[in-house]
Amino acid sequence: MSRRLFCEISPTCYKLSVKKEQFKRVLYDLSGKEKIAREKNRELLPDIVKSHSSILLRRLVGVDMKLQENKVTNIKLACGKIDRIVIKPGETFSFWKTVGKVTKKGGYKEGLIIGKNGLGSGFGGGICQMANMIHWLVLNSPLSVTELHHHTDALFPDERRRVPFGTGTSVLYNYLDYRFKNTTDQNVQLVAWVEDGELCGELRCEREFPFRYKLVEEDHHFRKEGDRYYRISQVYRLVIERATGEVVKKELVLDNHSLVMYDCELIPKDQIRND
Repeated sequence: MSRRLFCEISPTCYKLSVKKEQFKRVLYDLSGKEKIAREKNRELLPDIVKSHSSILLRRLVGVDMKLQENKVTNIKLACGKIDRIVIKPGETFSFWKTVGKVTKKGGYKEGLIIGKNGLGSGFGGGICQMANMIHWLVLNSPLSVTELHHHTDALFPDERRRVPFGTGTSVLYNYLDYRFKNTTDQNVQLVAWVEDGELCGELRCEREFPFRYKLVEEDHHFRKEGDRYYRISQVYRLVIERATGEVVKKELVLDNHSLVMYDCELIPKDQIRND
């Protein structure tokens, strides 16, 4: 029998562990090892590196739609914090340093969250969709991701998915952050807003980068291992030279092996592989 971690002993121990991790993050940020982007510019930078939109309200099996509706309020509040922020060369964007702590007092509502025991609800729930969108924009750029926490399980079946599975990120105040560094020689800017039931975003820069990027998912399938099903695929990033259209690099971004947490009857039969 394996020994339990301190955080697994009781709810109180879990809360103490969270407080410890949050304090460690505060100390790290005070060290000044990363220069965090904070400046906003209402003027838009001229070149669009990548734009994206994602549906806000999804009818998920077993999930109260009220949590989805509250998510829209939470997303709008987060948009107000992130919209038009400029990340200068050498600066790091931090999701939590930009958004801040999400609280009831700050106007946030109870939305869907993913915790250590699976799905639940909490104030600010749903704003991971914002972090997911930002990560997708960054993947389509030469910026460098410096902190990322992958979702490890397949929690829901696809519903109008527009991006490869697994390209999202978990965020939990403040120690599970999403961060990227501007390793280019020009300013970049994040733009975020809600329109027609969708979360919309753009990554902008001062002048066009010499390369563009494309994310592709390969060998996607489901496989039964023991009595559980897993979702499996590989996500690659193609680096394409704008001048010639030539693919100059193919990078493995993610090797998915995710436990299916929803009703396995919803898995498309033609996507199940028995080899």
